[in-house]
Amino acid sequence: MLHALICFSLAGLTAYAQDFLAPKGQAAVYTAPHTPHTKLAELKTKNSGHKDWTELVVNDELLRGEYIASAPGSKVSRRLHPDTREWWIVIEGQIRFDIEGQQPFVASKGSIVQVPMQTMYSMETIGDKPSVRFEVNVANAKTLFPSDVEPPRLPGFDWVKVRSPRQAGNYLRGNKPHTTFDELAKGLEEGRLKGTIRVVEDDRGAGNFIYGYEKNLPPINPADKGHYHPESSEFWLIMAGQIRYPIEKVGVVIANVGDLVYVPKYTWHAPRWYGPGPSCRFAMNGYPQIAHLFEAKK
Repeated sequence: MLHALICFSLAGLTAYAQDFLAPKGQAAVYTAPHTPHTKLAELKTKNSGHKDWTELVVNDELLRGEYIASAPGSKVSRRLHPDTREWWIVIEGQIRFDIEGQQPFVASKGSIVQVPMQTMYSMETIGDKPSVRFEVNVANAKTLFPSDVEPPRLPGFDWVKVRSPRQAGNYLRGNKPHTTFDELAKGLEEGRLKGTIRVVEDDRGAGNFIYGYEKNLPPINPADKGHYHPESSEFWLIMAGQIRYPIEKVGVVIANVGDLVYVPKYTWHAPRWYGPGPSCRFAMNGYPQIAHLFEAKK
């Protein structure tokens, strides 16, 4: 028998909680390159002495995410993805984006930039400091290059000239080419925005801006498992302050700005804002309306 429990808000939607029987597979199954907590400071130390470096940290059946550091003047040539949306969170430095159908703009720390499928783009690190960005795309996304651009070597594939009809720059569902941490945080502080802010919404991926203060939360309940997701991992890039994560079989993780926390499917987790000031996490997963399964009340 299904029992209606409570009405609550999740990602801007009103939802009605009910009791169900749900599959619970093995928790905290981490396969390379995944780890519970990737610390940006450790990546920078590991790659010290290198002007350009890349670290793959998410590569599951749904999404791929990597840190990319680029020296001033580094460029990403014109390209597009035929069937997938790509997005970036700028962590350090400045990047000039040139996106088809948009005026060129400069993205800096806290910028969230996205490009829908079939839309040409390029980018360049500008200024006198390196840039660091976190890049996300759908798993196994393919890249096309205009015929006047030399593509990279791709083991196991040949490059052939093709022709394809396309519709560029199709921003729907509230998606925008460029959103900033400052504008979202200000909107929430002033009350013009409320709750979780959906920044990236795609049929195969989502990104949510979750901002607030620990002082506005109830005291920590060590018995609270939080929730798990039966069909997708979830990962978060910390954009401000600290976030506390009790993770099943892992323990408590405290993540700082620039860090990434990854939780596989079937794994209980209970993220919350942490510390004296504002905290923000950018939550990403493979479904725009992902199911949150909480422990039923006895």
